[in-house]
Amino acid sequence: MLQAYINTPLGIAEISGDENGISSILALDKGSPVSKAIPPELQEAVHQLQDYFDGKRKDFTFKMNPSGTEFQKKVWKGLLEIPFGKTLSYQEFSIRLGDVKAIRAVASANGRNPLWIAVPCHRVIGSDGSLTGYAGGLWRKKWLLEHENPVKQQSLF
Repeated sequence: MLQAYINTPLGIAEISGDENGISSILALDKGSPVSKAIPPELQEAVHQLQDYFDGKRKDFTFKMNPSGTEFQKKVWKGLLEIPFGKTLSYQEFSIRLGDVKAIRAVASANGRNPLWIAVPCHRVIGSDGSLTGYAGGLWRKKWLLEHENPVKQQSLF
């Protein structure tokens, strides 16, 4: 498994993968030094993440290859359908996936998402609009949502 470490506005990101695709992107609280050389198999993911943080990208097209159960993969695929700048509650997301009663299982699978940012688990929020359950820390979730949907100052004239 190849790895690269890049600097982001939210700390160091660890990108892991191989010729079959990217298997994980993790936010690190304490990190390795930034990679001086990026393996060719990871370069496209690194480039797209940098574009995202620069405000030039809204979705990701690099090949993804996360490990998980069939249910987890179904949830992660569903996360990809939440548009940039939009949010859904866990309940709304569970209904979208076909079973409102699976809300806890959906939340658990969401929390095990190995592809930080690229599979946008940060777009799922509490039913009351609260920022709940984010493995990378709620401060990162808040930053990502504000990055994707900044408050625009209205013109008075």
